[in-house]
Amino acid sequence: MSMSASASPATIGLLSKPVTAVARVKRCHLIKNKRSNSRIISCEVASDAFVQTVGEKVGSNNAASASSLSALEQLKTSAADRYTKERSSIVVIGLSIHTTPVEMREKLAIPEAEWPRAIGELSGLNHIEEAAVLSTCNRMEIYVVALSRHRGIKEVTEWMSKASGIPVSEICQHRFLLYDNDATQHLFEVSAGLDSLVLGEGQILAQVKQVVKVGQGVVGFGRNISGLFKHAITVGKRVRTETNIAAGAVSVSSAAVELALMKLPESSHATARMLVIGAGKMGKLVVKHLVAKGCTKMVVVNRSEERVAAIREEIKDVEIIYKPLEEMLSCAAEADVVFTSTASETPLFLKEHVKDLPPVCENVGELRLFIDISVPRNVGSCVNDLETSRVYNVDDLKEVVAANKEDRLRKAMEAQAIIVEESKQFEAWRDSLETVPTIKKLRAYAERIRTAELEKCLSKLDNDIPKKTRKAVDDLSRGIINKILHGPMQHLRCDGSDSRTLSETLENMHSLNRMFSLETEISVLEQKIRSKVEQNQK
Repeated sequence: MSMSASASPATIGLLSKPVTAVARVKRCHLIKNKRSNSRIISCEVASDAFVQTVGEKVGSNNAASASSLSALEQLKTSAADRYTKERSSIVVIGLSIHTTPVEMREKLAIPEAEWPRAIGELSGLNHIEEAAVLSTCNRMEIYVVALSRHRGIKEVTEWMSKASGIPVSEICQHRFLLYDNDATQHLFEVSAGLDSLVLGEGQILAQVKQVVKVGQGVVGFGRNISGLFKHAITVGKRVRTETNIAAGAVSVSSAAVELALMKLPESSHATARMLVIGAGKMGKLVVKHLVAKGCTKMVVVNRSEERVAAIREEIKDVEIIYKPLEEMLSCAAEADVVFTSTASETPLFLKEHVKDLPPVCENVGELRLFIDISVPRNVGSCVNDLETSRVYNVDDLKEVVAANKEDRLRKAMEAQAIIVEESKQFEAWRDSLETVPTIKKLRAYAERIRTAELEKCLSKLDNDIPKKTRKAVDDLSRGIINKILHGPMQHLRCDGSDSRTLSETLENMHSLNRMFSLETEISVLEQKIRSKVEQNQK
């Protein structure tokens, strides 16, 4: 066997004994070239597929190089073709109060002001096309459109580790992963309040809205993710409107406020004098729920003013008046509703304390209400013996909470039906986007023909054709193309609301692709990959 003197030692070693190896493409993916900072397609080769025998059939070094190049090109082409025909996936990588301790969530949390930067960094990863961040006190969830599920998840997890300082292995222990329809349904459940600690709570919907508001105009907050979050807002609103899931208190403090308002005449809600005794955790929550129900003025009695000042600082535009514990009885004399939530082991109000208090106004029902959410109780049951007062304790409130929880669970089942319906609509909308590349390619195909034929026509005419005439001919050609394309374009457009129409639209798309050989055009996914390469080379 003749051998070129320029053959490398490695080549000589290979060709000195014929080797039959087997090789097949196991997987193909984009990697980042460290030197050029560009992305290339890398194919990992396993040792179980055929590679043609080398050595004896190589006539020359050039022939061997050409053969190797040809094989390599085939390998790359088949791998690229396989990769670029995959459909991108919507993926959520999440850590929530249900799966992750607060210490970890604190480190992973991303302030709202940093969301645009995070979206930019995430969408700049090799296998991530679009991204959004939903970061609240109870959850840290990253939504992405991934060109490859496995590698996209790996890149996002590594990004989270780098941003938080938490090892990848630890994040993997607590994270949850959802894909496509499951990811869609999850966000819809989150927006509807079904994934919250308090079923149906409304704050999360406002936070989902904020994701859209912050994401507008940010590169990386693309059509799919933007559409997903906007649809989630629609679902959240629809669930709350059609099921009224947010109605009914499901915590002791909110139930206390709700019960008080139930017992007061509706006309007195804005004017009733409210007194809260105790500014601890429960007292603070009572104040918050009162404010949420429209109360703008209240008195808070506490041993020290420090906690009351902190509440006042947190809750703006509400008049919160501090009174020391020594003035508790005089404050009760001027109140229509008294909420008690202290750690006192002895009652603060007994029959003898309340009997001499002045009666309340007729417009609040002529009964002074004591809503006692303390254990041990702050108000003795003997106060109920007085015709001018009524006492409600934690046991009374538990019945309200239990009834409301049961009601919310029923409403949650109704909400799930809405979510399933809306998920199908969103997936259909996303499927309908598949026709967009065909529309663009068909227009480009027609435009190339129009331009070429127009140039042929004009070249046969005199050079001194008036501009007006040239424009008229150009407009005529555009008009003809638009009229011809009108029918096909109409049959390619679909809002995704009708599955039958969507099926027909996709069938039309495949037919047009075959008729005009549009499938030979560069694939959309390949365009995205090339775009990323160009961005990184700049």
